[in-house]
Amino acid sequence: MRSLQRYLMAWLAGVLLLVWAVQLVAAWRTGHHEAEEITDGQLIAVARLWLGTSPQASGALAPLIAPERVREYVQDVAVLRWVEGRLVTDTHALASQWPAQLPTGFSVVRLEHAGETDDWRVYQTEQLGPAGVDRLAVLMNMDHRVDLGSDMAEHLMAPSLLLLPLALALLALALRRGLAPLRDLSDDIDAVQGAPGERLHRPHQFTEFASTVRALHGLLDRLEAQRANERAFASDLAHELRTPLAALALQARAVADGAPPAHARALETEALRAGTILSQLLALARLESGRAPAATTVGLRACAAHVLSDRAQAALDSGHELALQDGGEAVVVHAQTMAVELAIRNLVDNALRHTPAGTRIEVSVWSDAQAQGVAVEDWPSGHARDRAPDPDGLGLGLRLVERLLASQGAALHMEHKLPGGRRACIAWVRGDASAHLSRS
Repeated sequence: MRSLQRYLMAWLAGVLLLVWAVQLVAAWRTGHHEAEEITDGQLIAVARLWLGTSPQASGALAPLIAPERVREYVQDVAVLRWVEGRLVTDTHALASQWPAQLPTGFSVVRLEHAGETDDWRVYQTEQLGPAGVDRLAVLMNMDHRVDLGSDMAEHLMAPSLLLLPLALALLALALRRGLAPLRDLSDDIDAVQGAPGERLHRPHQFTEFASTVRALHGLLDRLEAQRANERAFASDLAHELRTPLAALALQARAVADGAPPAHARALETEALRAGTILSQLLALARLESGRAPAATTVGLRACAAHVLSDRAQAALDSGHELALQDGGEAVVVHAQTMAVELAIRNLVDNALRHTPAGTRIEVSVWSDAQAQGVAVEDWPSGHARDRAPDPDGLGLGLRLVERLLASQGAALHMEHKLPGGRRACIAWVRGDASAHLSRS
């Protein structure tokens, strides 16, 4: 796996080299440009000095005697001077090669001097003096200009050559120190084992890491909640299947001992009951795992009517009366249809199972200013008001039904009513349910 520090260091080194290269080019151009301006100024200054003196015959001048370091910046200058067309000064013996027509101002000519042919920078001017027209030409070897520009460029580039490795070393140190908090965070994350209540070992106070730390702690909380749900689901599964499996074992033993056919029918009933519980538990597991269909708009009356039509035969066989009470207003919620039907079905099944024959079971869809939902009420008849034993609680268990409804943004409320009735109410609080479901 690639190292982030090396990756960033490579980018920093590349950027520094690019900046250094641009600085070298700029220094080279600046050095030569300044050399051109300095030497041109020197030519003009020499011309002014010579024009300020009286014309007199002079020959070649002796070479400049000065240290090499000084000579780099005090360039050798040739001077030619004519008064009324007569040559009076030729410091470098160049007059024999002088072009016949040369404009005033700056120009470049090619001349031979000391056995070598070179380009010379020329500044030519003239003025009317006491003796007539005074024409003056001041020259400088172009190679000297280039050498001066190169020397100036080297002096400008020298600090960059020294600073580049120093800058790289300092940036490497700064990068290493700057990435230390990120390495600490990475080490802490790598050390996380997902134990209950586990958090990062060290506090990370940088603003840039706050969202990462919050996200990791939230992930740990969700993992702990998921483990808790799995443990609760396993416990509820064992609890829900304990009674039907025990009944299956007893009925199977009775059948094996030659019991009458009623025991075989009871065995079949308990097997079907266990299968129903298992199918409902698997549906709940799919809902909690996120593999169920996405939440959508659900009509509560349609869900209730579907459940009652499906349980009509069971109610007829047990001697119960089913009824749907609807205020006429369409009541819809944002939820998963399977979850809503599963919750209503369990409330109806438990009412059928734990109330005596002749009980009226009413399912009503309701809505008010604060909430909306579905209620399942059972009202035993006058001659059978004693509720049947309820050793197992609600069909899937009160906790499982509550968890199922909580995943849909709803809550379950149980109320006991006199004489002997009970009301189970599923409620979606207005405003809160949609926000909850949008997050789920």
